[in-house]
Amino acid sequence: MKKIVLAVVALLGVVTVQAQDEVSFGVKGGVNFAKLQGDDVEDADGRTGFHLGAIVEIPVTEKFSVQPEVMYSQQGLQSEFEDGNTTSESKLKLDYINVPILGKYYVAEGLSLEAGPQFGFRAKAEQEFESSTTSGGVTVESEGTENIEDSIAGFDMGAAIGAGYELNTGLFFQARYVIGLSNVDDSDEGGLFEDDLTNSNLQFSVGFKF
Repeated sequence: MKKIVLAVVALLGVVTVQAQDEVSFGVKGGVNFAKLQGDDVEDADGRTGFHLGAIVEIPVTEKFSVQPEVMYSQQGLQSEFEDGNTTSESKLKLDYINVPILGKYYVAEGLSLEAGPQFGFRAKAEQEFESSTTSGGVTVESEGTENIEDSIAGFDMGAAIGAGYELNTGLFFQARYVIGLSNVDDSDEGGLFEDDLTNSNLQFSVGFKF
């Protein structure tokens, strides 16, 4: 898979050199509404986080461009549950360096549709927990954070689809949905999860192109 990514990056480099007079660069950031999909986490809530990074738009024709990006993205999920007099909250924090490479088609001036693959590289994987137990009028609280990188796959494959609108000033807005295609759980049998899990992420972004 890494060889495929490197080949795509090399091809984009060639295209960029050939079209360097028209290539535009930019930065963007925004909010993630992320979740994991799978039977084991169907009752869990999503994690709200952020994404931030840089983009390059490489025109191919008047209406079609290729847009690679490099994004730091906070993803994961959280869940709350009660067991008798104990209330617990768990947060699964999965951060990635995501590299989407999207085809971008302009359906009208400034308005574009986009789709393409996304290659994700795990940057951080932690499980944070808090619990509160009340007994005899006394409440005992505990909290902690566990590194779970050994249980989370280092590479994540996804597919993205979205739309964007760009003003003449270079300011642009995007909405995008990314669905995971590879299993997030990399633990052995009886590990962190019991079934296949995939990432799911709804993103809203604002950015500026130079």
